[in-house]
Amino acid sequence: MSRKETIEEKAWELLVKVCSEQGLIPVDAEYAKNGGEYNLLMYIDKEGGVGIDECEACSRALDPLLDEENFISDPYTLIVSSPGLGRPLKRPRDFLFAAGREVEIHTYKPVDGGKEFTGILKSAVDGNVTIESDGREYTFGKADISLIRLAFDF
Repeated sequence: MSRKETIEEKAWELLVKVCSEQGLIPVDAEYAKNGGEYNLLMYIDKEGGVGIDECEACSRALDPLLDEENFISDPYTLIVSSPGLGRPLKRPRDFLFAAGREVEIHTYKPVDGGKEFTGILKSAVDGNVTIESDGREYTFGKADISLIRLAFDF
């Protein structure tokens, strides 16, 4: 496991703990370098979405735990945020969170004459993603998908 993956995994464990205490859904933990600075990005959600108050409360609960665990040697900024509308689904836990919700899939090559599909996420197993759209099920292989994210309407 790389240093980045180790940090993200430990941060994820703390995020799960804090979210369970606060009635939130942990979505992701990312450790990223942006310019010359490191950021620990923690994404949370809940039914109906999260606001600034939930993000602030989660951040205040995470901060002392991160200081206590002290597993990040570089200076970094902790950022707690909602996952955002256009955030792609990447990890198995992203698909668990999105199960039963409407997703948007873009494929590299046309499938049944199209490259964009919207439907209810039925399953994501062994690299295959199945959605239901207009009463029909579509299954896409991971290698065929260029983008998958929660669908949103304006």
